[in-house]
Amino acid sequence: MTQIPLVPLALALLLSGHGWRRKSLSPSGASTAFVVGFLMMAGGIRVFGVALIGFYLVGSRATKFGKQKKAKLEDGYHEAGYRTGWQVLSNSVSALVAAFVWNAAFAPASVHAAIARLVGLDVRGLLQLQDVAGYSQERCPISAEVGDGWSRTLVLAGLGHFACCLGDTLASELGILSRSQPRLVTTFRKVPPGTNGGVSAWGTFVSVVGGAIVGFLVGLTLILENAKCLAGWSDVLLSCLGLGAFGGGFGSFVDSVLGATVQQTRYSKSKHVILQDESKSNGAVEVISGLNILTNNQVNLVSSVICAGVVGWLG
Repeated sequence: MTQIPLVPLALALLLSGHGWRRKSLSPSGASTAFVVGFLMMAGGIRVFGVALIGFYLVGSRATKFGKQKKAKLEDGYHEAGYRTGWQVLSNSVSALVAAFVWNAAFAPASVHAAIARLVGLDVRGLLQLQDVAGYSQERCPISAEVGDGWSRTLVLAGLGHFACCLGDTLASELGILSRSQPRLVTTFRKVPPGTNGGVSAWGTFVSVVGGAIVGFLVGLTLILENAKCLAGWSDVLLSCLGLGAFGGGFGSFVDSVLGATVQQTRYSKSKHVILQDESKSNGAVEVISGLNILTNNQVNLVSSVICAGVVGWLG
């Protein structure tokens, strides 16, 4: 019988409750964050949960740090954001899938494996795994030999997801503090701070740093919890750091390209601020860039899925 892991359950409840009390999460956002957090933190390895917690803590701190200036530049901007369940899911779905598939395939005693059995999902069969040994302390999860390479791909996909999300968060929350005016990534013309698709040297730098932070946390977690990873700690850490930094920069670039092309940016001439997706203005409004096809949440979803797939494949 599968036992419910109490520590991940308590941590997920604590973090989601904290977000709800601070009004950074709506009731649906808190409920979704609890489920996502529990499934990330419960399992055969801690790397997915640590990456999630690192993203949450660093991202929240960055949001708080840049709140005053950003509130002056973006209409309807709130420090906490009051994120809904859809917003939480759009920033976690690819990592959630990677964590679920990894645990269902390589941790038979996990909650994920129990859920897969309950719904009749043969994950190992779907992956066509020939490696019968599976995962153990004698095999590093990012070794190409574990699960015919699927273990490495799934772990690195989770790394790529959170590297993209944290890189984009830092670029958005801290990049707006740049002293130089941003330029649109597609045409390089100068645009107001806060414009979707606007980039700067500082914003690019902090996005790479954000990805590297996730890579460091993932590498450190693997080293601390797995004897085989510890034996080759330098290769593990450098690999995760490099892929994390790449994921942060690449994910932010993809997000910027999408933001400049398929996400509309509106500017209020009367208020001199960027209008959010849901913002309305009675005065003159100028469309700075982009087609009104995707919302900010949808752009985040697409960019994180692309980044997770690319980092998982490259790794």
